[in-house]
Parts: sequence; C-alpha cells; structure tokens
Amino acid sequence: MAPMLRLYNTLTGAKEAFAPIDPQHVRVYACGPTVYDAAHIGNARPIIVFDLLFRLLRHLYGPEHVTYARNVTDVDDKINARAAERGITIRELTDGTLAQFHRDVRDLGVLMPEDVNVPGARPRFMEPRATDHIAEMVTMIEALVRTGHAYVAADHVLFDVPSMPDYGGLSKRPLDEMEAGARVEVAPYKRSPLDFVLWKPAKPGEPSWPSPAGIAVAGRPGWHIECSAMSAKHLGRTFDIHAGGIDLIFPHHENEVAQSRCCFGTPVMANVWLHNGFLQVEGEKMSKSLGNFITIRDVLNDWPGEVVRLTMLKTQYRQPIDWTLRGLEESSRVLDRWYNAAADAPAAGDVPAGVVEALCDDLNTPAAINELHRLASGAEAQAGALRAGANLLGFLARTRSDREQDQVAASGVDVAAVEALIAERRAARAAKDWAASDRARDALAAMGVAVKDNKDGTTTWTVAR
Repeated sequence: MAPMLRLYNTLTGAKEAFAPIDPQHVRVYACGPTVYDAAHIGNARPIIVFDLLFRLLRHLYGPEHVTYARNVTDVDDKINARAAERGITIRELTDGTLAQFHRDVRDLGVLMPEDVNVPGARPRFMEPRATDHIAEMVTMIEALVRTGHAYVAADHVLFDVPSMPDYGGLSKRPLDEMEAGARVEVAPYKRSPLDFVLWKPAKPGEPSWPSPAGIAVAGRPGWHIECSAMSAKHLGRTFDIHAGGIDLIFPHHENEVAQSRCCFGTPVMANVWLHNGFLQVEGEKMSKSLGNFITIRDVLNDWPGEVVRLTMLKTQYRQPIDWTLRGLEESSRVLDRWYNAAADAPAAGDVPAGVVEALCDDLNTPAAINELHRLASGAEAQAGALRAGANLLGFLARTRSDREQDQVAASGVDVAAVEALIAERRAARAAKDWAASDRARDALAAMGVAVKDNKDGTTTWTVAR
C-alpha cells in the first residue's frame, strides 16, 4: 500500500493529508513562464519542483489519472515593450522565447506534453497560452460585472475587492496592510485602492480584442484573469492543487481566488496551494545590477541538466535555496557516484519504499536523496533499485556513457586532443618513459580531464570539476 501523501497547504497554513476530489482524475495547475525573455535560474525552481510533483502523483495514482496544466503568459506589458525594443512582432517574440524555454526545461529533465500524452486520449499535460483563451476571460469578466463583483470605469473593468468579504484568505495579509501598499499609486477611476484590473484598453500597436461589458474600444486582459480562465477550462471550477512561486501568493494568486470564487460561486478555487521558496545566488538576491543574473541557458552551457536539477532538489522546495558553484560541483560528484553504482543496470522492481515515503512527506527531497545515497553505497549498492528510485526524481535516465558525453559537451573539451594525449601517455608508460607519461598527464589535468587506468588495461577519462 502506497504511503499517504502529505502537502503543506498555504491556504490552511498546515501540512495535510492529500485527498483528491476524484482519485480517478487528479488535477494540478502551475503558473508557467511569461515569455518575454530567457528564463532565469530562479524560474527553473518551480518548473523542476512541480515536475517532481507531477511525477509523484503519476506514480501514486497512475499516469492516466493525473492531469497537469502549466500555463504560458503571452500577453503582457513586458512582452509588448521587449518586442518594440527588438523591432519584431509580439508573436515572433513569444514564439521564439517559448521555444527557448522548452529547450531549457527539457534539458533539465522536465517532462513535456509529448512525453506523457497519448494520441487519441485525453491530454494529461497541457500548456495553455493566454492568447488562446481570450473568449473564456471575456465570459468570466462579464459574469463578474453582471453579479456585482466587477465594474466598468474609464474603459477598464476592475474587480471590486470589497464585494468579497473574505478577500485575503490565501495570503493572510491584514486588510489595512494591503490597502496601505495599494495606495502608492491609485488610479483615479478605482473605487477602492485594492481593486485590480480585469481588462484594460490597448495602446496603439499592442495586441487587442473586442472588449467585454459594452466597452467600445478594443482592449486586452489583465494578468490575473488569465489563470482563472485557463484553469477553469482545463481542470474545472474547483481542482486539486494550484502551484507556483512564493512571490505569486499576493497579489496574483490572491486575485485568482477572488475572481474564480466570485464568478463561479465556489468556496475554493483549489483545495491545496503549494508555493516554492526564493532562490539566491552566492548568498545574494539575483539581480542584473549585482551582476549575478543567471539564465537557465547560462548554467546549462557549463553544467549538464541533471546537475542543475539535483542542485535544485537538494533543498526542500519550501525552503530558500542558495545557488552556489560549490553546490553544483557537489551535485556533479554525487551523480558520478550514482552512475557508477547503477552502472548500466535497468530500473528493477518497484521504486524503493524509502524514496516514495520521503517524497510523500511534502516532497522531502533531501530525505529521498539520502535514500538514494544508501542504495548507491559500498557493499549495499543495489543498482536496479537505485536507478528506479532515481528515475522517479528525474535522474539516471541515461546510461553512464551518455552522462560522460554530456559532461564533455558541457565542458567544451577538445575530445580529439584528449584522446591523442591519452594515447601518448599509454605509449610512454609502455616504454617506461615516466617523464613523458607525467607530461601527458599534466597536460590532461590542465585541460580539466581526469584519467583512470582500469584493471583490464584500458584507460577511461572524465571531465574533472
């Protein structure tokens, strides 16, 4: 019998046993990228964490019983500004940026729709784009206006926050604190400082659509409404889990809750809300002004995706993570040990109970990784079980030789030059010319290459870190 999955629910502030609305159809929504620029390493954390959640739910409930939606925001002020700056169309920008995002996250071992969806069957992983759901947003906005939860002002539609007495229940922020923050720049057409935009008029050159609620000028949706519309369409008016970064709790997720509940008359939007913690770089907040802004591709140019993934998962998802070079080096060494212990054995039997139990404790990845260490250790090494457990976390999907090739590709080492030096060293050792052998070894070390002389007389090499 599988262990009980327990998750920390931001909505209740407690770790709770997970009980899906329908065990035959577990539904998860995660906030995905805003495709205006290359995703940074902080963006990778929720993508990796909630990919792991998706994998775990598929393991517990069966692949055919879990549906995952991860949205794409492709209409946004930043998108408009960046497209104008580059002198390209908005669609060119968003399509190109999304394609880069897909390349990045696939290299991180993240499952993609094509990995899990079966032709002819209901999709189990979808990636809805905001611009494909304008009609659903308009329908929701008009319903909110009709029921008195939204109003039209200056060609905008705004959500009337005071119309929802328990607004703020997700973020737990006091009303006066939220009002104080909102008063910094209050638009004159707002009834309350907390009211937020559902729809706004489009500026010249911006993408636009016919406006709802009788507004004559064309416009475009606000940010928050898109997730309410897309999750309702693909997962239902109430679903199991909504996930995202901790920075989205307020105002984005709070406003999603308000829109969805008031539109559909439901007590909750999602039963469980999961939020991952912040990421720092070498102890500092990541920012371009500090010169420590790192894109996912920047890291992948130097490190294999598995190393990046393990570095993310060594810290439990709700805790802050400090992204360091030392952490990446340690992850690379750990993966070397796991690949050596697993050799080329296939995944054997069930996923080890210790790995599943750890993940069922609010995705306790440090404990799961410790269990993998045990499976890889010395005389107790269990190659098949190690690979099965690691596969659940998104590791050891390749052979040992594939990983070695990845390391070489990421390092930029000249393979031909390495092989020539190894041949030179082998010849020198055969001739007992130890000085020449040492020179070849030193040259390899200078290239960042470590050599190993095996018992069968062969020599293998890896990229040293």
